[in-house]
Amino acid sequence: QVQLVQSGGGLVQPGGSLRLSCAASGTIFSILGRSWYRQAPGKQRELVATITGDGITNYADSVKGRFIISRDNTKNTVYLQMNSLKPEDTAVYYCEVLNTWGQGTQVTVSS
Repeated sequence: QVQLVQSGGGLVQPGGSLRLSCAASGTIFSILGRSWYRQAPGKQRELVATITGDGITNYADSVKGRFIISRDNTKNTVYLQMNSLKPEDTAVYYCEVLNTWGQGTQVTVSS
């Protein structure tokens, strides 16, 4: 059974950067796509970024050019580098694979 453990996140000023990590334990195949979602207060969970096993990435329009998703298959870990953060990026961020979810990480962008 796959378990996902997230790290990173926290409080950052607008324009700052953060990196989230999501490490998978258990058997997970490098061919599987991995995703990051976020959920802001009072809003539905939304897809932020995806990466295929081949490393092809896709982003929500709201984060294109600012966020970078990457993966290290040797560590079963996926990353989300978040740059030029805005207050509207404030949310709980979740990683996901095969409908298995990480525990969530709070990201707060505020001055």
